[in-house]
Amino acid sequence: MKKRLLVLIACLGVAVSTRAQKLTPGFDKAEYIELLSVFARQVDTLPANSPIPKPQRFSFAYRSPIVGLDNRWDLWTSPDSVAVISIRGTTLNPVGWLENFYAAMVPAKGNIVLSNDYKFDYQLANDPRAAVHIGWLIGTAFLAQDIQPRLDSCVRKGITNFYVMGHSQGGAIAYLMTAHLKQLQRAGKIPASVRFKTYCSAAPKPGNLQFAYEYEAMTVGGWSFNVVNAADWVPEMPITIQTLDDFNPVNPFANAPALIKKQTFPKNLALRYVFNRLSKPAQKARNIYRKYLGEYASRYVKTNLKEYVPPTFHQSSDYVRTGTIISLVPDEAYYKKYPQERDKIFINHLLTPYLDLVRKLP
Repeated sequence: MKKRLLVLIACLGVAVSTRAQKLTPGFDKAEYIELLSVFARQVDTLPANSPIPKPQRFSFAYRSPIVGLDNRWDLWTSPDSVAVISIRGTTLNPVGWLENFYAAMVPAKGNIVLSNDYKFDYQLANDPRAAVHIGWLIGTAFLAQDIQPRLDSCVRKGITNFYVMGHSQGGAIAYLMTAHLKQLQRAGKIPASVRFKTYCSAAPKPGNLQFAYEYEAMTVGGWSFNVVNAADWVPEMPITIQTLDDFNPVNPFANAPALIKKQTFPKNLALRYVFNRLSKPAQKARNIYRKYLGEYASRYVKTNLKEYVPPTFHQSSDYVRTGTIISLVPDEAYYKKYPQERDKIFINHLLTPYLDLVRKLP
């Protein structure tokens, strides 16, 4: 009798745990479509004939003020106590585009001074070589200031399951926001019972390889995705420049100059010539990148954020794809519906082509 009672208690515990855990790992097509529908409501009024369906599970709960460099987020909730943190993408406002082109890298751990009374401390990765996009980090910083108290309020109401969703620039910020929220959780500032599942959509590359490694480790097991239309140019951005400095310290290039020096004449001259031709152009391009998309762009950012203090930039521009990628590969029917015309640069980036392609997934 006692044994049966223990088994019954154990089964009840599993049942309660299963009901409490409303998010499950793995990509879910219906889940993504619902979140895409939520994101579409970042536009105040969709056309009556819009092909984007209305959200079926979630209801609008809160919209933040516009902060930072034209950043905004929405909170949506469901009757079964699940919430969506929906992060807006780039608008027609030039300030939002400035955030995208402010593309120098900064360390993934540190702080940035955004105003006289707001210094954002962050740790998106532990590796000192990990680095992220400064523009989207600024967006993350301003949004986090508003998201955390709202998240705390949700938790007090019993909501412990959160989707983080963003398309385009919103997807890039969703990467960094997920890393930030998980760090707050590790620091005990968000309860361990809270679970996050992230759907980036059409997101560009948020940081370098070392950041990607850590992000993928912290979301391993099916807790973060980037859904990408293979014909869309935005996920190919920012431009990547990989130099020999971006490799792990133990690599065959580290001792190359010393090894070349030991070679006999004229072999040493030929090898040094080839080595310099391979390494120096990339280093020069990286320095130009940092100068124009970092130092010069900082001046324009300061015209919008008067008290902003530009940080020291990281010596890298090695942007990489991050997280689990769900590839949407266009077929003949797609290209017939969406003719590829060079003057329509966003034809493959809008929500409708993404919706059409994801519906074809099994």
